[in-house]
Amino acid sequence: MSDDDYRVEEDSLGEMRVPADAYWGAQTQRAVENFPVSGLTFGRRFVRALGVVKKAAAEANHELGLLDEETGEAIIEAADEVIVGHHDDQFPVDVFQTGSGTSSNMNANEVIANRATELVGGELGSREIHPNDDVNYGQSSNDVIPTAMHVAALEAVERDVIPALETLAEALEAKEMEFDGIVKTGRTHLQDATPVRLGQEFGGYRTQVEKGIKRVAATREHLGELALGGTATGTGLNTHPEFPALAAESISGETGLEFREADDHFEAQAAHDAMSEAHGALRTVAGSMNKIANDLRLLASGPRNGLGEIEQPENQPGSSIMPGKINPVVAESVNQLHAQVIGNDATVSAGAARGELELNLYKPVVAYNFLQSARLIANGAETFAQRFVAALEANEAYCRERVERSMALATALNPAIGYDAASTVAKRALAENRSVREVAVEEGHLTEAEADEVLDPAAMTERDILGED
Repeated sequence: MSDDDYRVEEDSLGEMRVPADAYWGAQTQRAVENFPVSGLTFGRRFVRALGVVKKAAAEANHELGLLDEETGEAIIEAADEVIVGHHDDQFPVDVFQTGSGTSSNMNANEVIANRATELVGGELGSREIHPNDDVNYGQSSNDVIPTAMHVAALEAVERDVIPALETLAEALEAKEMEFDGIVKTGRTHLQDATPVRLGQEFGGYRTQVEKGIKRVAATREHLGELALGGTATGTGLNTHPEFPALAAESISGETGLEFREADDHFEAQAAHDAMSEAHGALRTVAGSMNKIANDLRLLASGPRNGLGEIEQPENQPGSSIMPGKINPVVAESVNQLHAQVIGNDATVSAGAARGELELNLYKPVVAYNFLQSARLIANGAETFAQRFVAALEANEAYCRERVERSMALATALNPAIGYDAASTVAKRALAENRSVREVAVEEGHLTEAEADEVLDPAAMTERDILGED
């Protein structure tokens, strides 16, 4: 490339050549060259959060008389452009960078400063609006990055994860109601057990997801605490005492979510227990989705030589060699995202537990893995609900046929003929490939009418009310 393709910017280490049309500056360019590690960069949620934090800081500093009106308004306008995604391509720094996230903070400072400079009629790189003195005024990477982490995490939880889980819960509830009258064989230890209704199984899945929503929602309190205002070590050096509360109020207004100044700035910068706690809730939800997906794969197994109690949707051909084969591909994607979230959880929990003294030095990797898990769960839950659960159909006749031949019906004989006699009936029925009902009547334990009453599969799906006539 020719010299015209670059401009020269300076930082405290000297001059750097930066692409001529880039909004980032020298420190970002150094980071790009220092960390060619993974090719992974922060996505929309985190870049948006950086813009939200920088806008809030500028608003607070302007209100406190620490930024002049022209500078403050230009920074706010540039930050607004970052918030809505106009400059996502200007954040090229690898996730695996300095553990404080200083490179990403400076990336935001430089992009916003250069764009703000452009807005007031200056040239890129001229620093008419300065990345440190103006955009980063009263801040440190050590409080900006954990603040952006919490903003991005809570927005991901509120905007993506919870709505997607609600969609999944609704789809499961629809099937719970649709399948409520279908009696089938229950299974424990993968062996026949007493009858259940297919709707009851789906009700259990629906409840599992609803409880997951509550677990995720419970993380709001701690994610709502913001480190901003602690600057380098938590002492708040070089920050106006009113700045943290004003900035938190601005962030709340921008996002529509509840944020507040951290209870303890030293804890907020030195530890990331809130991120670890919140990711634990995501991991639990991913496990719930995995359990449900596995169960539905089993119930749909076949179509002729498996359980075959439900019919799965034909999303795509399942084999490149076996004509007509259909696989539970959407459920399998849920299984895989669960595996990824488990790996992310190991990274988040390990990172949150590390760092030394006043600063946790795993901020970028904790943030990246948390947001990836949130995205996977949100997209996976929506897809699972719409392209798999909603399209399931029950094989009612097959369920009825199999439950009537289940050995587990002998359990209902216990109160009528005793455990030992019921065991004998069950063993003979199994050996002779006959129904429990047939053997019980033939051996004289029950009349036909008594068998109809005692061995009614539908009645077995409800709790007995002792003392009723």
